[in-house]
Amino acid sequence: MYLHIGSDHIVMTKDIVGIFNIERTSVSEDTKNYLRSAAARGHEVSCTDDIPRSFIVTFDKINLDEKVHISRISPSTIEKRINNR
Repeated sequence: MYLHIGSDHIVMTKDIVGIFNIERTSVSEDTKNYLRSAAARGHEVSCTDDIPRSFIVTFDKINLDEKVHISRISPSTIEKRINNR
């Protein structure tokens, strides 16, 4: 199943590793380092020009491709979209 995560971006729900509140998790130094590393490796996908509210980590098992999608949609809204399908 496909999930809309902002702007024109969609992901496969089977590829989702985690959905995180960016404000709460980015206080951790480990999370900051992870997000910096993902951006430096070209694995960050910005799904918004607005203030981000979440980041969604995906992993495509076929292509062995990890992405970190930065979204303005809150984690609770994303969870509702997944559960309402």
